[in-house]
Amino acid sequence: MEDAIFKPLDWAVLAGYLILTTWVGHKMSGKQGTIKDFFLGGRTLPWWSVSGSMIATEISALTFIGVPGIVYATTGDWTYLQWGFGSLIARFAVAYWLIPLYYQKEIYSPYDFMGNRLGEGVRQLVTGLFSIGSILGQSVRVLVTAIILKEVTGLDPIFCIILIGVVAILWTLMGGMQTVIWTDVMQFCLFIFGGLLAFFLLVKGQGWSEIVALNQITVDGEAVNKLRIIDLTTPFQDPTLRYTLWVGLIAMPFQNFTAFGVDQLNTQRMFCCGTVKDARKAMCWSGISMFVTILMLAVGAGLFAWYQTNPPVGALAESFAKDSSNVFPAWIVREVPTGLSGLILAGAFAAAISSLDSILAALSQTSLSVIFGQSKMEEEGQGKRMVFISRIAVLIWGVILTIAALILWQIRSQNEDSDLIGLAFGMVAYTYGPLLGILLASLVKWKINPAGLVVGTIMSVLLVSWFRPELISILELLKMPDMAQAVIDSRPKLASEWFFPLNAALTLVCGLIGGKLSK
Repeated sequence: MEDAIFKPLDWAVLAGYLILTTWVGHKMSGKQGTIKDFFLGGRTLPWWSVSGSMIATEISALTFIGVPGIVYATTGDWTYLQWGFGSLIARFAVAYWLIPLYYQKEIYSPYDFMGNRLGEGVRQLVTGLFSIGSILGQSVRVLVTAIILKEVTGLDPIFCIILIGVVAILWTLMGGMQTVIWTDVMQFCLFIFGGLLAFFLLVKGQGWSEIVALNQITVDGEAVNKLRIIDLTTPFQDPTLRYTLWVGLIAMPFQNFTAFGVDQLNTQRMFCCGTVKDARKAMCWSGISMFVTILMLAVGAGLFAWYQTNPPVGALAESFAKDSSNVFPAWIVREVPTGLSGLILAGAFAAAISSLDSILAALSQTSLSVIFGQSKMEEEGQGKRMVFISRIAVLIWGVILTIAALILWQIRSQNEDSDLIGLAFGMVAYTYGPLLGILLASLVKWKINPAGLVVGTIMSVLLVSWFRPELISILELLKMPDMAQAVIDSRPKLASEWFFPLNAALTLVCGLIGGKLSK
């Protein structure tokens, strides 16, 4: 869209912000003489910086752009907020149950904890699941930012993805988790600034009472309140609904418990704290991310009202109809003063880099733990050789994740899904259930058979593949339309979020059955 292209001042601000962030990350990186320094920041980071880093990773460009897009969509509203209830439940469960267990021994990841209890084979299994889940989930985050930059700058999405990958690798190599944490804190501050600025401009231009009034609409002859928060529809009435109270209270605690207690992306930050008390505070205070979500929902309501009184036309209207996630970045470029718009979108760009460099550090640590074993990692971790090997692992994983994002871009081009939030959570549905099931298996007192856990994991992944749209896209790309249609015709409908508890239970039960049969 010709009027959406960045102005020279916007480009200057974006470049200046990335340079500043890189400089701050370098200054705060500290010494990287040991793998404990590189992967855990020497366990000397203050709890509030760790908490801010968790929030920045959780919010990212996905929430910043995707949540307003959810509200803007014709049938969209504030029911996404119900997922936050499950998030708060999970954070406190992790803080008061898992963290004390994790801090009993010197470990680098939950996979060390599970491996110590269930054996080296299980450590390899969960590390593999984490790696696959990270490739799928983080590819979505990079994809979101590529979509944003394409919308507002006209850059080729493939170029954007490669650029994000290159910068993320450089940031991680520069200072490990110290750099990752402190650059995340900067992203958090910029997100808050950007959200508040957008909300202020929308309210200033229309007034909150007018925004509320314009969010009361009629769809197919029925009155719809787009500010609605609670949806009491049960899965028995409509199992495909994603944003309901029952999903928020029953399914999402399992997802968030896995995200904050099992996914190394977040737990690696938690391990950067020196004590259980500090790690607990970091985890609990990260719950203020709900207020950021509320802010972005309010921005979405403001955007819907804005375009009710200023209807989009031409290419802009087509872009919004094609994907509601285009609305916020397009509005920023057109309505926010030049320079400030560049700063806000620089935050979205840097957030994708920050999320990617976070996962690079996590993937490198877990893969090296499997290759060398925890004991050798600890023995050689004081030397520069292991730090050098860690940097090589970062480079390899950076290339892999960038390629994965490019592949996902091609898949999404074949089967576009306007709900990017749903796409991201759908990606982790493949691995989060089995990961949680294996963690629970490591905590129960009954005998567990690792082979049973493998069977449960395979069954879980196949089950999700049957329900999710990615299999259809792959079959269509492989020119197998008849098989794709057969899958569509045979599968029942179910929201991806229900696979978090279902697959956790399936994996755990298979492990228990295996334990019984192996006696």
